[in-house]
Amino acid sequence: MNELTQKNKEIRTRFAPSPTGVLHVGGARTALFNYLFARQNGGEFVLRIEDTDKERSKKEYEDDILNGLKWLGIEWDEFYRQSERGEIYKKYIQKLLSDGKAFISEEKEGKSKSVIRFKNPNTKVKFNDEIRGEIEFDTAELGDFVIAKDEETPLYHLAVVVDDFEIGITHIIRGEDHISNTPRQILIQDAIGASRPIYAHIPLILGADRSKLSKRHGAASVNEYREKGYLPEAFVNFMAFLGWNPGDEREIFSMDELIKEFSLKKIQKGGAVFNTDRLNWLNSQYIKKMDIDRLTELCLPYLSRQLSAVSFQEDQKEKIKKIIEIKRERMNTLAEAGGEIEYFFEQPKYEKEKLLWKKEKDLTATKKHLEEILKLLKPLDETVFSGEEVKKMIWDYAEEQGRGNVLWPFRMALTGVDKSPDPFSVAEILGKKETINRLQNAINKL
Repeated sequence: MNELTQKNKEIRTRFAPSPTGVLHVGGARTALFNYLFARQNGGEFVLRIEDTDKERSKKEYEDDILNGLKWLGIEWDEFYRQSERGEIYKKYIQKLLSDGKAFISEEKEGKSKSVIRFKNPNTKVKFNDEIRGEIEFDTAELGDFVIAKDEETPLYHLAVVVDDFEIGITHIIRGEDHISNTPRQILIQDAIGASRPIYAHIPLILGADRSKLSKRHGAASVNEYREKGYLPEAFVNFMAFLGWNPGDEREIFSMDELIKEFSLKKIQKGGAVFNTDRLNWLNSQYIKKMDIDRLTELCLPYLSRQLSAVSFQEDQKEKIKKIIEIKRERMNTLAEAGGEIEYFFEQPKYEKEKLLWKKEKDLTATKKHLEEILKLLKPLDETVFSGEEVKKMIWDYAEEQGRGNVLWPFRMALTGVDKSPDPFSVAEILGKKETINRLQNAINKL
């Protein structure tokens, strides 16, 4: 049965993580592809927690997986935990034993114990992969493989096959590292009379050196990217392009647009390189277009961390909104709303020599420039004290005397730092009274 004929029945996909670690990009991308395919075809997306490994499975990891998916906007229609499905597995183990398709085997390694092995018919298994085409395995090489520790405890291959059959999964979209698992699972499917789902094995995510993405490449969990100030919309957009492409020049896609455009046929076979520069670029595009009120709200946690040592008040929202507005053009992440911004909230501290532009040695000339700026700005009414008006008042003088000679001390007087937004924008946020005050302080220093 191929992808087209399968559309005659309800499509059901699944994401089945083990809660033995946090949600990483590879897992999140697999969840996204399953979600997009199900939604596009009016089907259902199932989340199944594979927690049969009691020693390694932890509640904190399950919470991390659930929180990461919710943040990304990947919503599931049904939820299962393998640890709650013991009776179902037991029924199938007993049936396989009674049918002679599995047997109890005594293991002699160390102290003697018994396990349940699948009786391999040693046939060739052939299946059509939606991405890789026809794949064939000689299962004789697999031997009689273990499928359960005992009648109560299934191992991975058996539990997966039983769950996919019982839950009615039609399409299994997963990483290509699972291709080698497929022949064992098909043998079990045949043994229990399960229908065969359609397989699509997606390419691995690679680091810049084209080896499998790992922590040594700086790979972080999905929730770490969230803490670093990436937006869920941008992260989803980025992940969708890890192995898939719409086939044209478009780069910005909303979740709804991805659902409309996604196709298994457009998934590439080669590995997908995780490019942090591209992620930063995409995130910056979403930041630039976002409603300023929402952006300000999202930036507040990063600002409050940055400003914990100064008089930061949440009632200064309008001022903060203006700060975000001028910073957003250069922001790749929400965290970059921070940086050196204390000067917006308290008087800057700097040595008077910092007021001198590059090789300028003359403190007197710098003082004269600041006095002239002060004289030009004083007549401006507070109500029209905008960056545009401030620039208009000063610009001719700066052009005449040398922009660096005039605008550098102006910037330094207002901010006390080498890098900041332009002094006109800073002056607007500070307001006329504080701008005049800081210019006067700089003049006094000189």
